[in-house]
Amino acid sequence: MQTCSFFRVLNRQNQFGERLVSIAFYCPGAYSGRSYPALAPRREMLKMDEATYRVEYQKILNNLDPQKVFDDLGEDAILLCWEASGKFCHRRLVAEWLEKHLGVNVPELVVRHGPGLFDDL
Repeated sequence: MQTCSFFRVLNRQNQFGERLVSIAFYCPGAYSGRSYPALAPRREMLKMDEATYRVEYQKILNNLDPQKVFDDLGEDAILLCWEASGKFCHRRLVAEWLEKHLGVNVPELVVRHGPGLFDDL
């Protein structure tokens, strides 16, 4: 399992197929992959400061079973949301939650500039 921003893979969706899974509140219009609404933040959370967001998002995670989420998504899933790599985002909160509870590694997908050049696949 990996995480990534929509912007890194949106024009390459066919290369990833069913691996792509949006965990965002809403998806870009051009996105045609799977979604997992249970991991999406609530609308009102989108305007919260980071500290408040973390508290509220943890409440969402506390109501989920990490093993079930992992099984539903699949071990080769790429979890997508809007924020750029390295910025605060809930996909990294999900990754840390899965890593803590399941002992799995959920890195950020590295996409180099240029067509079809990917690391960590």
